[in-house]
Amino acid sequence: MPSPGDVAPDFEAPTQSGTTLKLSSLRGSTVVLYFYPEADTPGCTMESQGFRDHYAAFRAKGVHVVGVSTDGVDAQCAFADKYGLPFPLVADSSKEVARLYGVLGPGGRARRVTFLIDPQGKVARVIEVKKATDHVTEARKALLAG
Repeated sequence: MPSPGDVAPDFEAPTQSGTTLKLSSLRGSTVVLYFYPEADTPGCTMESQGFRDHYAAFRAKGVHVVGVSTDGVDAQCAFADKYGLPFPLVADSSKEVARLYGVLGPGGRARRVTFLIDPQGKVARVIEVKKATDHVTEARKALLAG
């Protein structure tokens, strides 16, 4: 798993909209890259809604939010549509992105881990707490305070 100070591993993967996201295309901006186990499950829904509810504040600070799970494009699309999620959801059905970040759990799903990536593409912080909504709270404290 990348640690603070490490260059965030680059990837290129499909999103819920059918477009491809290349992480390095977001260089020059801060990125919240959050991994979650499964679309449309209770914890993942609360976490994603939290990022949605604060999305305007993140964007006002120039921060991009990107969600990643091992679900396919169709599941990510349905999840984004159902909850009005305005940011990209990476469909990591190959599990390559989760492996790259060291967050692939033993059951084949991504573990709940959030990476805060600075504008130079380096990991600034890793948030690995149990409660789904605490990922949003910690990202807000780190990036929206002041």
